[in-house]
Amino acid sequence: MHLVLFNGITFGFAATKSITKMTLLHLKIPITLFVAVLALNTIQAQNSKKDREKEKAARVQSIVSSKDFVFIAESALPTGGRSFYLTSTYNVSVLNDSVLSDLPYFGRAYSAPLNPAEGGIKFTSTNFDYKVQSRKRGGWDILITPKDTRDVRQLFLTASEDGYASLQVTSNNRQPISFRGYIKERKK
Repeated sequence: MHLVLFNGITFGFAATKSITKMTLLHLKIPITLFVAVLALNTIQAQNSKKDREKEKAARVQSIVSSKDFVFIAESALPTGGRSFYLTSTYNVSVLNDSVLSDLPYFGRAYSAPLNPAEGGIKFTSTNFDYKVQSRKRGGWDILITPKDTRDVRQLFLTASEDGYASLQVTSNNRQPISFRGYIKERKK
């Protein structure tokens, strides 16, 4: 049995075995180097990703503890209803001395507002309690209890280390409603 290699050179079976071993040895070194470089790149990428995640978690923790952030609502989940995305920008701004809410409301209200322009969950509170508690698996639970609004009893915000958040609004005259979105630093 003969094997034809480059430039028309023919080798017998025995010669082919030794050439194959030699070729494998020559290929082994570049393959080993390639795998090593690939592994180092993967480790470096994982380390830089972990560093970015830690940096983002520190930023989120900073804005949560400073009471200076905005919750941007992306979807709403009424009690007993299905979740849907919001097409307009709705938010709750938390400042050191006030809470400003501009959220829609979908669900059952037990009493209607006298002024139709007061629909939704719109209020400004300057007298409120603000409590932050760290979660076991990362993130924070934030309880905001306004004392100078007629309808809204409390806002319960759960924020993750990467900034995603959910907000549950409990009212005196309406069913509770939840929102999903994210928190970010407030523009000054």
